[in-house]
Amino acid sequence: MENKAEIAFFDVETTVPTRPGQGYAILEFGAILVCPQKLEEIRSYSTLVRPSNPKLISSLSVRCNGIKPEAVDSAPSFADIADTVYDILHGRIWAGHNIVRFDCVRIREAFAEIGRVAPEPKGTIDSLALLTQKFGRRAGNMKMATLATYFGLGNQTHRSLDDVRMNVEVLKHCATVLFLESSLPDAFPENHWVSPNAITRSRRNGISPVPNKNSPSSSSQVKSTPALSPENDRTEEKRPVFSLLTSSAAESQYSVVSNTAHPDTFDMVALGNEVNAASFQPDVAMEENPILQPPEMPSTVTVPESCGGVLGFLELDEVSLSSIRAFPVPFFRGSHRIKLFYKGAILQLRCPRLRIRFGLSTKFSDHAGRPRLSFVVDASPSLCYVLETCESIVRKVYEDSDCSSDWRSAVTRKPGFVNNPTVRLNIPTVLNGDVAQYATDMYKKEPSGTTQKLIFSQFDATELDTWFRPGTFVDAYLSLDPYDYQQTSGIRLVAKKLIIHNE
Repeated sequence: MENKAEIAFFDVETTVPTRPGQGYAILEFGAILVCPQKLEEIRSYSTLVRPSNPKLISSLSVRCNGIKPEAVDSAPSFADIADTVYDILHGRIWAGHNIVRFDCVRIREAFAEIGRVAPEPKGTIDSLALLTQKFGRRAGNMKMATLATYFGLGNQTHRSLDDVRMNVEVLKHCATVLFLESSLPDAFPENHWVSPNAITRSRRNGISPVPNKNSPSSSSQVKSTPALSPENDRTEEKRPVFSLLTSSAAESQYSVVSNTAHPDTFDMVALGNEVNAASFQPDVAMEENPILQPPEMPSTVTVPESCGGVLGFLELDEVSLSSIRAFPVPFFRGSHRIKLFYKGAILQLRCPRLRIRFGLSTKFSDHAGRPRLSFVVDASPSLCYVLETCESIVRKVYEDSDCSSDWRSAVTRKPGFVNNPTVRLNIPTVLNGDVAQYATDMYKKEPSGTTQKLIFSQFDATELDTWFRPGTFVDAYLSLDPYDYQQTSGIRLVAKKLIIHNE
């Protein structure tokens, strides 16, 4: 791979899918090449892009980025700019906000659509994951608009070139704060850098700062960026902008470069191994979710000693709603996550004969590039009652911890007598060595009543798709996993076991 020294900060604006299975179309590409020693812009490039199907530019897309159909009528197609995009990105470090889960995926899809080999990065810096890990939520929900407001950098325009330039400025400001804090820890109290305007969560475990009304805003005090040169800063711990830099050989795992002299107290690689099967990607466009970020709950709330173990899978009509409880449980190095309990044991449900409304979705990918598999089923009234009760209980726990995330209901309702409520069931994956496997046990049930386990020799979503056709009935054995990721919270339904009726 050609060695190119510059960092390529880039951003794509896309259409927003309005129905299941609909993909994205790139409407704008913008990039700047940045000198890694001084973080100065060397050159820039941006262009609107004409999609192959202009009808994909819905009113929702226009509300998101302001790009109207007439604006791209005379713009080049992606095939027309592919050579330029390839030259900018290939062999360079890729950088941007939420690029691992969104922009990188869109670029590879666009090259695949025109039958071209996609560019490959020398490394990847995702500032969303980086700042969530290093800077914390002192500035709010970690979206680019919120970070920019925190530092007084103006409003985000959701246009590619403006956004990447804002991204660099946000990184400079965050690096300055971290540099000063690490260099002069005695001079800056714990709450010193918390803006009174930041939307933060209460932390009672002493790990993250809490708002202090008497503390001045960081945006009024941080005016310049220290030089991040090799002479002045030799370790990655003191150069936070590079702490999430991945090598090209390990890029598929998006692992963090380690520092043997100064080990990171928050090992994202180890965390990834623990939460891979439970990580969540919501089925909406442009959502900025931090990579592998566990919910954090107050450590003062603990699970009663009577709660533990797994009761088994309960039939819906066996569930007494008044016996459902939710508690934060220890998760990873002092963090917590919510678990639902029923009479002292983990709550799990058996839901017979759920009719598949929409088949297998592979729209989103996990941190390693594997598709996140899910499908949508019609929800019976009893299932809706149980889920909505669980949601009200979990929401109360989150609210008590000062969680400001938007709640996304597991039950989807649309008007019209033919539109029954639906829920999305997730099929997690696990790694067996280097091989990805389904974490859900799957069986087929013949009309005679004979049940046979389905064996899959490899991770192949296309092969699996043949079993999840609309109209098929499944018996689902589910766990209910509350989540809180990047200002979005809810309950994720994870299929532990599926019996597919082969009728």
